[in-house]
Amino acid sequence: MKIREQIRGMWGRGGGRQGGGGQRAGAAEGQRQTLALPSILSPVQSAGRLIPKPTPVNLRRFAETPVVRRAINVIKDRVAAMDWQVRARRDCALGEDNDIGQKLQALRRMLEEPNPSDSFRTLIEQAIEDALTGGYGAIEMEATGDPERPAMLWAVDGASIRINGKWDGDPETPRYAQVMPGQLDSAAVDLRDDQLMSIRMNRRSFTPFGLGPLEVAFETVNEFLSAHRFAAKLAANSVAQYALWLNEATPAQHDRLIRWWQDEIEGTGRVPLISTEQKPEVLRFAQGTDADLRLAWQEFLIRMVANAFGLPPLLLGLEGDVNRSTAAELADEAFRGAISPLAQLIAGHITRDLFAKCIGWRGFEFVFNDLSARDENTELAVQVQLLQAGVLTVDEVRALRGLGPMGETASSL
Repeated sequence: MKIREQIRGMWGRGGGRQGGGGQRAGAAEGQRQTLALPSILSPVQSAGRLIPKPTPVNLRRFAETPVVRRAINVIKDRVAAMDWQVRARRDCALGEDNDIGQKLQALRRMLEEPNPSDSFRTLIEQAIEDALTGGYGAIEMEATGDPERPAMLWAVDGASIRINGKWDGDPETPRYAQVMPGQLDSAAVDLRDDQLMSIRMNRRSFTPFGLGPLEVAFETVNEFLSAHRFAAKLAANSVAQYALWLNEATPAQHDRLIRWWQDEIEGTGRVPLISTEQKPEVLRFAQGTDADLRLAWQEFLIRMVANAFGLPPLLLGLEGDVNRSTAAELADEAFRGAISPLAQLIAGHITRDLFAKCIGWRGFEFVFNDLSARDENTELAVQVQLLQAGVLTVDEVRALRGLGPMGETASSL
């Protein structure tokens, strides 16, 4: 009976439902009725306020291996090198009193120089690295109140960020906290929702944490490293693949032969001369070919790593089944399947977390210009047709290309 009462009390504190109609007693209209993160706030295990991400320590080390580093760089460098712009949102009505031009310049200056030591590329590369490694890219945002530089941005180690599992959506309630290894929760640095941009990939309903591609490929990378180390030892001849069998040799003769081989033959390059009544026989444990290196197995594991990152094996160095007709399609697949979704995720976070929550300028958005870019000839033909049909104006086409209005260009000349 005591256990049942404790379980009921835990469910009551966790926001369990009451009443037969499926509504909580006294719940106000517009509030959430379901329980967030039910697997964490279950009756069996009560979670604390700060929840650490159960990330394997080897993820950081795995991210430095050649195959994984190639996969991360293919995505990270492509996104970080994209051309971008800050523009006014079409669905938001900006008043006539708002100085749109000055705010756009301030936002662009803020992103180009986020802090005294970083540029936009170096800042976003750090966040993408953590997002691809463990699904926990993080950027700290601090509003300055200066209209010429409305906020300052710093990259944060996402592995040190813990999430408040009991956050109720209140902007003044801390949602995140930075806790160093071995540090108590009482010494954590609390951060509100408008102070931290948390870039989480593959979000799920049963956990507040994201799932990075390297986490998906964790076992595959571990198996690849084991196979690679075995092949390296085998190729370096540090693993014996054969044995010498002497028939009817006494233990004394056996030991004498071992000492003679180690002292006179091994590592000297001399030709061994053996005179026995019976010819020694060499017993091979393997075929002595490239099949012993398990190259086909390593190639399969590389393909699995590429699948985890959403990339074709071509971009990780496997070119055996690629020709001219398929190379362009595989490159487009990599852009649509791995690069474009991450770029859209980052653009959405900058628009919603930085512009709207941190600064409070909801009438602006951040976009990557390369996401909607087709082939240059196709893009030019489409824009010319839209201009001739009167669907777009010259200034709108210039805005799509990241250029200013025609009037400002003429006045500057």
